[in-house]
Amino acid sequence: MQKTLRFKDGYSDKFWRIETWKGYVLTNWGKTKTNGCWQLTELEDAQSAEKEAIKQVDSRTHSGYREFKDFDPCALVYKDIEDYGPHPLTSHPLFREYFSDAMYYECANGEAPFGSDEGSDTLWILQENYKPSLDFADFPRRLIEEAWEMEYLLPDPNISDNELKRREGENGIVLMNDQVIIAVTLGQIKITGESDKALRELAFRSLDRWERLNGLIYNADKSPYIAKMRADLNRFEQEECGKKNKAEN
Repeated sequence: MQKTLRFKDGYSDKFWRIETWKGYVLTNWGKTKTNGCWQLTELEDAQSAEKEAIKQVDSRTHSGYREFKDFDPCALVYKDIEDYGPHPLTSHPLFREYFSDAMYYECANGEAPFGSDEGSDTLWILQENYKPSLDFADFPRRLIEEAWEMEYLLPDPNISDNELKRREGENGIVLMNDQVIIAVTLGQIKITGESDKALRELAFRSLDRWERLNGLIYNADKSPYIAKMRADLNRFEQEECGKKNKAEN
């Protein structure tokens, strides 16, 4: 279920919305044209979640709320709730559309974008620091150089194999850079539904570099995770960013 209601009189104008996914119920409420408050609840199963949603909708309707037909969920800013981690219901609708694989919500898989320590930390810090004027393209550098006081290494496709292995060394700093760049790129879409072109270009190069590292150092076959991230990001760029470019022109 997905339902948005509105209460408007001479004194207040507020929205209330509810959405279910499997056994989870998300409620989001507040003054109209604000991001409001968010609450995520886990119930026994999808049927229980649906029943709870129907119950809450009925209660709001009896209190004077009416259907909010013009409400746009894409205009909201989406941030995860700490107790649940990355979750579809706290992700922008466009992220859910283009990045639907379960790996995008995995918290303990080093190959997933938010599953490594670096990827997970990056997403949380990005969410905490989000503001409309945030420079997403420069965020990886600021995080690595200024906050973590480590070397920021832009992905260079022309670097030799020997030099790449030397830089990666024993501390994995190159891979860490790639994980941060990819987490910020996908994190921007997850939070806002928007995507910075320069950042996407960095992410594609980081995915290529990560794949090279797997072959050169980590004795890993071609990763289906990297292939999936590359394919999904490319589809988002071709379809969603293509629509935006046409509209602007």
